[in-house]
Order: sequence, then C-alpha cells, then structure tokens
Amino acid sequence: MRAVGLALLITTFFIFSASAQAPYQKALGVKFPGGLSLTYKQFISDTHNLEAQFTAWNKGVRVAGLYEFNFYSFNDVPELSWFVGGGAHLGFWKSDYQKNYNSQIDVGVDGIIGLDYAFKKLPLNLSVDWEPAVTLVGNAGFTPVFGGIAVRYTF
Repeated sequence: MRAVGLALLITTFFIFSASAQAPYQKALGVKFPGGLSLTYKQFISDTHNLEAQFTAWNKGVRVAGLYEFNFYSFNDVPELSWFVGGGAHLGFWKSDYQKNYNSQIDVGVDGIIGLDYAFKKLPLNLSVDWEPAVTLVGNAGFTPVFGGIAVRYTF
C-alpha cells in the first residue's frame, strides 16, 4: 500500500510540474541567515533544477548539492513557484567544534522546501526556503538551522 501511495505522489509531482516553464535558466547569488551561502541554481528542464551551495557559518563550512522540483501553482502570479527537493552535504568543522563533536567532517542528507520569485523586468530572483538536514557522520542527528532568503542574479 505504501508503494502505491509513493508512486501516486511522485506521479502527481510530475503531472503538476510539467505544465509551466522556468522564468530563468541560471541564477547566482547569496543566501542568509543560516550562515552566509553562495548559491548557484541551474535549470535542467522547465520544472527541475540543480542547486549548489557553499556556506560559511559559525561552526565551519559546508557544501551542499540539491535536486529540486518546481511547481507553478499560482496562476495569478506566474513568476512565483514553490519547490521541494533533496540532496546531500559535506561540512568541515572549525577546530573548536572538532573536539566537541569528535569529528572533523559533517556528512548528511538535506531536504528543501520553499518559494521562488523571478522578476519579469529585472534579472533578479528571490527565494525563501527551509533546508533541514540529517547528519550521518559528525554531529549525527537532525539539524533544522539551514535555509533562508536568497537573492540571485538571473541569466
């Protein structure tokens, strides 16, 4: 029964995401306050994109790669979409935290959900998202602190 529900959910994602077109192809910018991130977004189809992030925060640095599904469900505002996806991260602790966590690295899986807006007449994209993570190596457990507000130049 679970497999049928999961298949129905995945099919629904693809049906609803297939009817719109991405308002931009690439975007580069910054995201905050979950640290300060350099973020790059690249659409690989009208409704799917890859996002790469390099984040510096108070405990170290981390890189994350995400695969995102975009849904253009707001008919009155075609520049607005919501997205959901997942990926993985690799982090490196500052020396103070290496002792606390008995590890030099932080490896885990990430989820992401958020809203994305692309301006019609400006090469600008704004998004807000939440990016919880489950760390498998390092300080193992749930980490809800990543995500934030992104401001990107689109091209």
